[in-house]
Amino acid sequence: MAAHARLTTLEPDGLQRFQSLQLEAADSVTKLIYPSSTATPEALSTRSQEACRQEACREHIVICLAVLRPVMEFGLLQPMVDYLVWSRSVWLARGLPVDDLATSLDGLAAFFTRQMKGREGRAVADALRAAQTEFHEAANTSHANQSEPGYRDERAAFLTALLAGRRKDAFSFVDHWFSEGRNLVELEQYVIAPALHQIGDMWQLNQVTVAQEHMATAIAQSVMTVGLLRSSPPSMLDKKVLLACVEGNIHAVGLNMVSDAFQLDGWEVQYLGANMPTASLVEQIVESSPDLVGLSVSFPEHLCSVRTIVAKLDSRLGASRPRVIIGGLAIRTFASLAGASHADAFIPTAAAAVAYGNQLVEARASA
Repeated sequence: MAAHARLTTLEPDGLQRFQSLQLEAADSVTKLIYPSSTATPEALSTRSQEACRQEACREHIVICLAVLRPVMEFGLLQPMVDYLVWSRSVWLARGLPVDDLATSLDGLAAFFTRQMKGREGRAVADALRAAQTEFHEAANTSHANQSEPGYRDERAAFLTALLAGRRKDAFSFVDHWFSEGRNLVELEQYVIAPALHQIGDMWQLNQVTVAQEHMATAIAQSVMTVGLLRSSPPSMLDKKVLLACVEGNIHAVGLNMVSDAFQLDGWEVQYLGANMPTASLVEQIVESSPDLVGLSVSFPEHLCSVRTIVAKLDSRLGASRPRVIIGGLAIRTFASLAGASHADAFIPTAAAAVAYGNQLVEARASA
């Protein structure tokens, strides 16, 4: 089965049953792979290693089930396959037994076949088996490089400053960038974002630590703030955009870049930041009447929140609801998921989001 093929999906009540069983499934399958046993004093070191592997295995299963949730709702397998391929590279880099990945999928298929039974159990088991087949066939891939060849040297220099924690060098880089007449949107799209993506790939390969990744992100955010202050203020337009990370998404750097691009184009920006509760987000959209709503999703399960938000806006506002666009790591390479989530479009970059918004407002004015 091709990873882009549609699978049998679950109805809302089936999705609820699936979700209610997730923690029990994680515990059951983890115990299946790592059965508890009494450790002797001589085996303490071995047991300690097994405990670490057991913890990593359970964490993988919990995330795996979270990713499987939108697969069972939308019927699109590719995000699950991508997660498994990514997990394999992480486990290999950290010396964890990758055979546990396949074993966990077999265990989960058996668990849901027993616990859900009938059509629902078969649907979940079929999705897990299809994911496992595609997982074995898929080659390891990294994020597409978003930089252009002309920015390669700048990105390498900026990446070096981030990883070394040299904030002063990063700020000097910004000074040089603006002195050459270049702008913040280009800096974020062609240098900062690709550098952060590369650091994420390096963490995946166990080449940088979590501390280095957090330090690099903090410096990058400071650079973005300095760049915004260095930018010439635009003429304000009669256009409003509301931006938010959906509930559960704590990764807001990309959304900050989108906010900067709209602000520098003259839009009024309502930036709500990370992990915005769905109910509060919908109320804010209804009350503020933006021309456009931009939502950030980092993981496939966040698409379920997008679908809920769009449905609530349709119910409250009908045909007058604002257009909803989505972007982020979850669907950077899978534009079809935007339609599955009922969003109006997937926009890959901040500049493209502004262009889409301007075209939308101009079309409405012409109509």
